[in-house]
Amino acid sequence: MEIINAKAEIYADLYSSKPDALLQRIIDETQQQHPHAHMLSSSTQGTLLALISKMLKPSRILEIGTFTGFSALCLASGLNPKGELHTIELREEDAATAQAYFNESPYGKSIHLHLGEALKIIPSLPGQWDLVFIDADKVNYIEYYELTLSALSAGGWIVADNVLFHGQVLEDPIKGKNAVAIHAFNQHILNDSRVEQVMLTVRDGLTIIKKN
Repeated sequence: MEIINAKAEIYADLYSSKPDALLQRIIDETQQQHPHAHMLSSSTQGTLLALISKMLKPSRILEIGTFTGFSALCLASGLNPKGELHTIELREEDAATAQAYFNESPYGKSIHLHLGEALKIIPSLPGQWDLVFIDADKVNYIEYYELTLSALSAGGWIVADNVLFHGQVLEDPIKGKNAVAIHAFNQHILNDSRVEQVMLTVRDGLTIIKKN
C-alpha cells in the first residue's frame, strides 16, 4: 500500500535541507549494496531526526536498531558538546559497516555501538536517557518502550519509527505479526497516561512521545 504520494515525498525532499557528504554516501552505498536497503531512513526523515535532536540538545541518546549508521549520525548532530549516543545492533555485519562510518564522522568519539540483543543490553546501560529512537524488531516495540520509558529523564522524548508499517496497520483485519505488533504498540501508547504523543505520516510513520 502506498502511504505517501510519491510526488509529495519528492517535493518534500526537494525543499528540505540536504544531508552532508558522509550521510549521502551512507544513503548511496546502502541503497546500492545492502539487500535490505528499504530499512534505511529517508533523507527527509534523517533531517527531521537531526532537527529534533538539535532542538533538544540531549546529553544522552539511545538508539535501538543501528542498521548502517545513518540515523545515529543524524541524531548525534544535536548532542551537547559532552553528550553521548549509545546505539544497539543485532547483526554483526551491519554493526561493522556502521562503525566504519562512525569512525569517519566528527561525532565518532561520542557514539558507542553495542552488538547484541537490545532486550539484554538496555538494562545493562546505566543512567538516564534524554532521547530514545526505537527502530528495531517490531514484535518487541512495547518491551523496548517500557524499558526505556522507565530510564527516560523527566520530560524526555522517545521517537518510534515504522508506526504505519507499510500501511498494513490500516488494513481490516490487520494481518502479519509485525503489523499486529505495531498496532498493539500504537494502542499501548494511546492509552498510556504517562506520556503525550503525536503520530506523523512521514515516510513509514513516526510517533513522537514526550514523558510527562
